[in-house]
Amino acid sequence: MLRLSFLVSALPAVLSQLALPTTPFLPPSASNGAQASSQSGIPNTQWTTLLGNLIYFYDAQRSGNLSVPGTNNRVPWRNSSAMDDGKDVGLDLSGGYYDAGDYIKATYPLSFTLMSLCWGAIDYGKGYDLANQTAYLDSMLRWGLDWMIKAHPSPSTLYVLVGSTDLDNAYWGGDQNIPTNRPSYAINDTKPGTDAAASASAAFSACAALYSNRGFNGSYSTPASLHDDTYAQTLLTHAQQLYTFAVNATGGQKTYQSSVPAVGDAYGSSGFGDDLTIAALFLAWASSSPTYYQQAQQYFQQYNLNKQNGVFNWDSKTPGIYVLFAQIAQSSSTFGAGENLSTWQTTCESYFDAIVNNDSGAFLTNDGLLYYNGDSDDATLNPALNAAMLLSRYAPIASTSDRKASYAKFAQSQLDYVLGKNSMSVPYIVGSNPNSPANPHSAMASGGDDIGNINTSPPQEAYVLYGAVVGGPDKHDRFFDIRSDWPETEVALDYNAPMLTLAAMHVLNDTNDPFYTALQPGAYAKVKPSGQPCDNAISDGCGGTKLSKGAIIALAVVLTVVGLIILGLLIWYIRLRMTRK
Repeated sequence: MLRLSFLVSALPAVLSQLALPTTPFLPPSASNGAQASSQSGIPNTQWTTLLGNLIYFYDAQRSGNLSVPGTNNRVPWRNSSAMDDGKDVGLDLSGGYYDAGDYIKATYPLSFTLMSLCWGAIDYGKGYDLANQTAYLDSMLRWGLDWMIKAHPSPSTLYVLVGSTDLDNAYWGGDQNIPTNRPSYAINDTKPGTDAAASASAAFSACAALYSNRGFNGSYSTPASLHDDTYAQTLLTHAQQLYTFAVNATGGQKTYQSSVPAVGDAYGSSGFGDDLTIAALFLAWASSSPTYYQQAQQYFQQYNLNKQNGVFNWDSKTPGIYVLFAQIAQSSSTFGAGENLSTWQTTCESYFDAIVNNDSGAFLTNDGLLYYNGDSDDATLNPALNAAMLLSRYAPIASTSDRKASYAKFAQSQLDYVLGKNSMSVPYIVGSNPNSPANPHSAMASGGDDIGNINTSPPQEAYVLYGAVVGGPDKHDRFFDIRSDWPETEVALDYNAPMLTLAAMHVLNDTNDPFYTALQPGAYAKVKPSGQPCDNAISDGCGGTKLSKGAIIALAVVLTVVGLIILGLLIWYIRLRMTRK
């Protein structure tokens, strides 16, 4: 009965989805991105095209039935797929999104992606409206949210992974021959996952705030025009239940890979304090509840989230918490928050000043890309884009005019880098310009089926994965554009999220074209690096055998032990000589 009620609650949401345009938006050829806009003013046509392309990527990542009336599948080479997902547990878990370049469906990073997208559409939603992309935004969000509703069939159950990472990594091919052994993994009351449940709650709450048209104060904060109170209430109900589950599970509070080890290799979590905090904070905003706000404050103190200099991503929400607290403090006296704006400005600016002043533990590459050792190694652009997004969002709230200017300037430098202002002359968004990556690591788009030769089978990518943000260059700003080199060329749902928010912002206020329109066709071919990369996918360019992290640790231990033995022998020998004297 409970599962039935959940399904019924979702029906009005489907009925009230915005109608998609009769003539669908389709990405133009990459050559369009080498041409300056023919007219000035807002909205700039190149920015609106980019925004449309970035949403189109999510259409290409859809799983499930693509022939349902109203779906309007815009990607001609995509087919319905994985229709039996969930049958192993007696549920319909078809639908949703494939996470990256393969075919697993992972709830934890999806939750972060949806939270980020809805937060961006709250702040810069008018950009979607001006670009005529709001109906596509609505369709894209609901495709993910409706699947998460299905993945939450009871208050204390959440499916966190569909598909086997081992089987998935062993398959390289199209969407019609995906291996059918796709197990479904859940957390529940006795085998909980505090982080995954709280992160899903935050996604539902952020999107509930969007669909209830609940924006923050500020000249830029205008939610996209997809107001739907019925859907908002459905999302809020799921958010509240998942938050209660995260806090009160009888199995205690723990990371979700403790209960579902299968997620550890792909999306293991490092902790849950940030998840609980941002879940309570978005719940407070979506529901106007002082109780949730107070709990967010308590978690912030309990887990010592102040003065951290890490990245903002699916596993590290703390920097976003700083900004969200500041936005709420600026916007509302409901929680007694208004008087704390200066406190949150201090917290935010301690974090952002360290980035801008190169004192955060990260460094800038020679071309100026923000790089965090460890976090940037397998996807250089993601930390930089997330930092640019947070800097852009916070800059109008900053305490001084100098900070407003420096934050905006730094954010623009990161965005320009991604859009082609780099020594490779590559805009790292597929299909945006003739110099864009041509070989994204995507089993669907490649058109090949030979997993042993994915770089040459076929020699040219079969389909253009328009709008996909790739992992990015290495720390030396080199980009090799090799299909098998997943750190540089893989695509992922969360890679696109900050870029969408930044593009919507520029649709709102930028009359200038994106940087890539100034690039000459063929510019990348002239500077493409020779040789091979040196990273976690390809070690041929490392100048010797590349040791794994485990091997490096083992070698360090051995050398330490040997050193201690030698030191001990030396001390023994000296003492022996002194005794004989």
